[in-house]
Amino acid sequence: MEQHERLVLHVDMDCFFAAVEQRDHPEFKGKPVIVGGLSARGVVSTASYEARQYGVRSAMPMALAKRKCPAGIFLQGNYRQYGAVSAQIFEILSRFSPLIEPLSIDEGFLDLTGMEHLLKGNPRAYGLKLKETVLAETGLVASVGVAPNKFLAKLASDLEKPDGLVVIRPEDIQNILWPLPVSRIWGVGKKTEARLLQLGYRCIGDIAKARPELLQRQVGERLANHLVELANGRDDRPVEVPREAQSLGKETTFEEDLHSGEEAEHHLLSLASQVGWRLRRSGKKAQTVQIKIRLADFSTYTRQRKLEEAVCYDEEGVSCSGFNAPSELSLFSLEENRKKESLYSAIDKIKTKFGEDKIRHLGEAGKASNRGR
Repeated sequence: MEQHERLVLHVDMDCFFAAVEQRDHPEFKGKPVIVGGLSARGVVSTASYEARQYGVRSAMPMALAKRKCPAGIFLQGNYRQYGAVSAQIFEILSRFSPLIEPLSIDEGFLDLTGMEHLLKGNPRAYGLKLKETVLAETGLVASVGVAPNKFLAKLASDLEKPDGLVVIRPEDIQNILWPLPVSRIWGVGKKTEARLLQLGYRCIGDIAKARPELLQRQVGERLANHLVELANGRDDRPVEVPREAQSLGKETTFEEDLHSGEEAEHHLLSLASQVGWRLRRSGKKAQTVQIKIRLADFSTYTRQRKLEEAVCYDEEGVSCSGFNAPSELSLFSLEENRKKESLYSAIDKIKTKFGEDKIRHLGEAGKASNRGR
């Protein structure tokens, strides 16, 4: 079988949430639009390029964004609309390659390997056609990078934003990649960047030309190998078409800190009831239950447990995985499950007819009643 050199395209929608709002609301065009959580603990999801001129960035606390850009248009966001537009975009992408790996709602990789008959030796023209099709059908601008692997393709799509189109060929790696700062290497965060700068590695070329054994002594073998591979433009990760979702959960951000175990239990049960509802609607049971807690300083703690039996009932989980796992059931558990199925069947009928929030678990109602006394 003929072997083809890998060719990957990365597409990234420019300021996606804000761009959708500006498209749907012409009065927002040319103005700083900031989408995200509007509460005291909210963070910026997307900022338009007009807002970025004021120093507003994604993941910035919303309170800081409001101080930096007081005249901005701050929106909670219409995530149902964003999801619909995303589905439209990925349908367009499917016309350009059958192998697509979504990275998020607004970006993904396309595998173009072996598609020479469509590329006709001109991947730039193919990327341009993709951009033009997305713009014509959605009114939104995409940036595109084409390269021999995922790392270089993603890097390329970011080099000429907004409305970028960059192709990196193997012979371009030294000229394009090496002059860039070390922070552009995938996986290099602020701490690693500071460490590399301290050691005298300022651009990617410095890493590529470093003696491997020296770099290993300085930062450790695993990180050194990762850095050297990417600095030389090597990345053997394939484009992976996603499988069926492997987990299901529900999380929330509280306006105020929880100060007691009773409060935590109350909210935990509320979240669990939503997960149970989703499991039952999807016809699934799960055997692994996980709880994740994120504190005000964004430190995160995760705990999980694999249960003896797969579950789908409210009191038994918040974030679940290991769907439809086989489990041994005793005669007593079978009888207990029949009772639960009858109870939750009635509950789910009410939720389906009147809405998910129209009925609460007895534990929640009881706690609310006690607090009112």
